[in-house]
Amino acid sequence: MHGRVPEPLKALVEQLARLPGLGPKSAMRAAMMLLKWPVAETRRLGISISELRDKLHLCSRCGGLCERTPCPICSDPSRTVDTLCLVAEWDSMLTLDEGGFYRGQYMILGGLLAPLDNQGADSLELERLSSRLAEGEVQELILALGATVEAENTATFVRNFVSPRFACVRITRLAQGIPLGAEVKFMDRETLRQSLQYRQSF
Repeated sequence: MHGRVPEPLKALVEQLARLPGLGPKSAMRAAMMLLKWPVAETRRLGISISELRDKLHLCSRCGGLCERTPCPICSDPSRTVDTLCLVAEWDSMLTLDEGGFYRGQYMILGGLLAPLDNQGADSLELERLSSRLAEGEVQELILALGATVEAENTATFVRNFVSPRFACVRITRLAQGIPLGAEVKFMDRETLRQSLQYRQSF
């Protein structure tokens, strides 16, 4: 970065450039926009970022973001406990649940296997998954990981991990209404509803 850029601005641009989709030029534009905001607005943004880390927690049951654990979905007594829908990330869980057509439990795996991005099996929440299945309530594990190559590899890995340990748990996957290469969080509600309704044994 240019040597004449003031240090506080340079530090902010470097932080912003670490966000997905923001390169150095976009980060500089964002920083310059923040400088045009009223002081109260920029301070409120700083407080919100700080509180994001202080007030949000991971749900002890599903691994989703929440203010209190267990989260509202896990603590909802009207939801069934015999199906567990396994998703890669929290935003996929939100997308599925917004449709209102699935009333079971969720668990967040914490990503997908992606060796080229240094995402190995040790980065997945396999211990949490084992604990949930060991409780004996779950009769069906629904793999809602998407239809990318990484998702397919992860689904196979999870099936091979779960099957020998929990033979009584039926493993299913979303129906292939989801196109190859797509992620759950980008699907429309009707595609997700049909994928869940016509899920397949795996």
